[in-house]
Amino acid sequence: MTDRLKKIYEKIPRCETFADIGCDHGYIAKAMLMGSKCKNVIVSDVSEKCLAKAQTLLSRFIENGVARSVVSDGFDKVRSCDCALIAGMGGEEICSILDRARKTASLPENLVLQPMKNCDKVRKCALSNGYFFVSDAVFYSAGKYYNLIVLKKGDDFLSDEEIEFGRDNVKNPSPDFKKMIKEEYLKLSKFLENESISQSVREELLQKTEKLEKYV
Repeated sequence: MTDRLKKIYEKIPRCETFADIGCDHGYIAKAMLMGSKCKNVIVSDVSEKCLAKAQTLLSRFIENGVARSVVSDGFDKVRSCDCALIAGMGGEEICSILDRARKTASLPENLVLQPMKNCDKVRKCALSNGYFFVSDAVFYSAGKYYNLIVLKKGDDFLSDEEIEFGRDNVKNPSPDFKKMIKEEYLKLSKFLENESISQSVREELLQKTEKLEKYV
């Protein structure tokens, strides 16, 4: 597995049945079984071609009856899992999957989400779907920054700042988060040196830099 996948794997709680939604190669599903972090896995993908990669990797486990694969759009054909991972998708796509599952299927007790963008929308969506934030932090891997959100069913509340940046990033900023914010702050500050930008854009950038300043 890549360093990114290893860090995601480490945050997934032990469970009975684990589902990897949009599984791609199925590396995390295999690690969950090999590490005895679950008894059964479900790998799903909207693409039958993509799912074939996971089927090949997990062929021995499928033969033994502890893994199964299903072509599914989100949770549409995934049932009876108590923990699910959705990683590597855009935030709006993740929200669409969760909102649809709430109406047409059922959401698992535990969720691990790694959105590629629009993390604020994912946090709002998780709250509206009745999840408590176990952890929500940034990690750095192979030249990129990722948000990793671990959820469990339950009531919760996030401030506006926590919705924008993530609760753990606000309350106990990690070195990775601080590094990410510093890079973003310097990038915006450099852009502000451009005298040709409009006043409205300048004011918007200044507001953003002011929010970031406290973490720099």
